Amino acid sequence: MQSQALSRVVPRMRHLLARDGLAAVDDLLQRRPLLAFDFDGTLAPIVAQPDKARVPPGIARRLAALAERLPVAIVSGRARADLGPRLGFTPHFLVGNHGAEDIADGPALAAAPDEPTPHAHQLDALRRQLAGAAGRLAAAQVAVEDKGASIALHYRMARDRTVAAALIAGLLEPADPALRVFGGKMVVNVMAADAPDKAASVRDLVARAGCDSALFAGDDVNDEPVFASAPADWLTVRIGRDEPQSLARWFLDGTAEVPVLLEHMLALQARRKSLK
Repeated sequence: MQSQALSRVVPRMRHLLARDGLAAVDDLLQRRPLLAFDFDGTLAPIVAQPDKARVPPGIARRLAALAERLPVAIVSGRARADLGPRLGFTPHFLVGNHGAEDIADGPALAAAPDEPTPHAHQLDALRRQLAGAAGRLAAAQVAVEDKGASIALHYRMARDRTVAAALIAGLLEPADPALRVFGGKMVVNVMAADAPDKAASVRDLVARAGCDSALFAGDDVNDEPVFASAPADWLTVRIGRDEPQSLARWFLDGTAEVPVLLEHMLALQARRKSLK
């Protein structure tokens, strides 16, 4: 998936709230699209302490209203059990661990406590390695978050982020072909190489929801596979224009513009309902 992204001609992202962007939203809503969103940095603003992240009430309220009319999915790097209480509404689909943690159907927000997390055992060797380096990681202020199907090494709170990032890189060398390592915003993520990514997950959700297109919004490295593989009739939206090489076709200037987009979509849906 990454090689596909690199081989494509990089498009120039356009502002989704400009006239041509809103026209593209209007066209999309004339069909039955899946509305899929990342969580951190997309619906919830990035915060220094990840445990404090929440979807703002205005966004949650609008998404709940849209979910009464169209399938809505959250596709996040967080674990599903961690996501549910942070949303403020119930989506139709909730996918965690960068696409690796899903359910066959339904809106349940957490797996059973004794249910094994897919691909978790493939990270056991790394778990042992990180446990052996616990002292060095703590000294560098690197927080290890084990999410079952993936492990995140956070260094946002490190006094010296360069030192912290170098320590993480050293621990992950030599590269294990059974694992996939990718960065993010002050985080390094590790998961099984054969686990589904967000692109595979969103394609599967479109089929399961009986949709013929999708809107997908995200803000980070793990969202780029969706942007790279999306069919031409999907709307792919990067939150922020901080990555000019992004393969998203559209952008929004931060999470503050998300409720504006959602409100526009709700108005379109209400207008169409009134004309029937």
